[in-house]
Amino acid sequence: MTKLTLSAVNGMNREAFVEALGGIFEHSPWVAAKSWEARPFRSRDELHEAMMGVVRGAGAETIDEFLRAHPDLGTRLAVTDYSAAEQSGAGLDRLTPEEYELLSSLNKEYVGKFGFPFILAVRGKNKDDILSSMKERLPRGTEEEREEALAQIRRITGFRLADLIEE
Repeated sequence: MTKLTLSAVNGMNREAFVEALGGIFEHSPWVAAKSWEARPFRSRDELHEAMMGVVRGAGAETIDEFLRAHPDLGTRLAVTDYSAAEQSGAGLDRLTPEEYELLSSLNKEYVGKFGFPFILAVRGKNKDDILSSMKERLPRGTEEEREEALAQIRRITGFRLADLIEE
């Protein structure tokens, strides 16, 4: 995939910007649409900060909807191309039936407790790391876990922007 230049990103109209960057945040092109207004960006990091600022500036209800837009890890349901590649890299597309059942059970418990799916930047991790993280985070309180989910989204989207835009 050919990377975009920051100059090209800064020169895009809103429609092209959302087309190019709308998938960075899972099922949330509104983040790119609002971020467009902050152009021009001096760096990829500045673009990322603007995008995270849009998320952080959204109301609590919008943030909860945003978190719920993320897929369950290891799901066999349709996910975005970004998520499919990331989860495949972590081996989540090659789970044994027992591992799949455990992951599904932990996902269900997590969503039942927090009201949004378990979110983890899986790049560089394997299925054992992911299962361990799920077990470690389940006892947390809702606010702490909401903050952790947003921190993980920051990591995920940072990786995605680095893959898409050259510095």
